[in-house]
Amino acid sequence: MRLVIARCQVDYVGRLTAHLPMAPRLLLVKADGSVSVHADDRAYKPLNWMSPPCWLEEQPGVWTVRNKADESLVITIDELLHDSSHELGVDPGLVKDGVEAHLQELLAEHPGTIGEGLTLIRREYPTAIGPVDLLCRDPAGGTVAVEVKRRGEIDGVEQLTRYLELLGRDPLLSPVTGVFAAQQIKPQARTLAVDRGIRCVVVDYDALRGAERHDLRLF
Repeated sequence: MRLVIARCQVDYVGRLTAHLPMAPRLLLVKADGSVSVHADDRAYKPLNWMSPPCWLEEQPGVWTVRNKADESLVITIDELLHDSSHELGVDPGLVKDGVEAHLQELLAEHPGTIGEGLTLIRREYPTAIGPVDLLCRDPAGGTVAVEVKRRGEIDGVEQLTRYLELLGRDPLLSPVTGVFAAQQIKPQARTLAVDRGIRCVVVDYDALRGAERHDLRLF
């Protein structure tokens, strides 16, 4: 991972245009090729970014990041304050809590809960950036990647987006669609998922494991 702190301005040109005026920012260049621009707030969320596959071209004072859709992220650097690279190695991945791990097992046993006619190809399908929770097949023969969370937040949608981009390059799997499955999904995460063509499914954990529900319901 490369960490660069610089006084810079950022211009994004693509489906939308966006401009960040000159200011000190953190630039992250990851081993997967992604480039993201961060301020000293907003928690983990970048101000702007380019997801892989993309290509970084460096010229004196200007970085240009392009993707296969010919969108570009142009970073104009006025002053370079820090530039370092660090080898992080292969990440072991997120260790799921007991409920989330069990939820994944139950959905693997009952993939029809996620979508009618779905059949399981494999749990923990391996990729170069980590395992996909569930890889399924739909009735039309298409591939469906499922990300399972106890609580669905934006970072889970981002994670699934990266898997979809990678899996979509495999001609044996393409086309690949995504399903974001969780016990509860935050409105911001749902909005982002829908914008990216990812279907959201709210899963009733108790009903799935066959537990008796004690709350009253009309239907």
